[in-house]
Amino acid sequence: MTDTATREFTIVREFTAGPEVVFDAWVDSDQASQWMGPEGFTMPRDRMYGDARPGGEYGGVMVGPNGEEFASRGVYEEVSRPDRLVFSWGDPTDADSVSVCTVTFVESSPGTTTMTFHLLAPGPLSSEDGAKGGWGSSFDKLRTFVEAAS
Repeated sequence: MTDTATREFTIVREFTAGPEVVFDAWVDSDQASQWMGPEGFTMPRDRMYGDARPGGEYGGVMVGPNGEEFASRGVYEEVSRPDRLVFSWGDPTDADSVSVCTVTFVESSPGTTTMTFHLLAPGPLSSEDGAKGGWGSSFDKLRTFVEAAS
């Protein structure tokens, strides 16, 4: 049996923006294309789609600094604006790669949101995966985006 500690991680971030603003930046493809992907990577809007409702699908292609492409897709399991998102996430060509992500948005003080992101992978994560660092870098870009929009 795999130890869940090697299969999961949590990232907590605070944003100077209300929960609705941060939540919408996740589910609106026009907004998500502005921040999704680690520093140096882009998510071209014309290569993204999303249907933010339970059972709705989303996906896109992240483009790296050298032009390499990384496709991802998933299904929304729970969409509760502005409090919580639960969705699957993974490589559309590898069903065994699908993780489950839970994101909560709590107004910690007026105009400030604490976002907690939790990822549970189907198998052990290694430091080479870069998943935690990649999501963390994306959240740095999310902060810049939502705080500029507020």
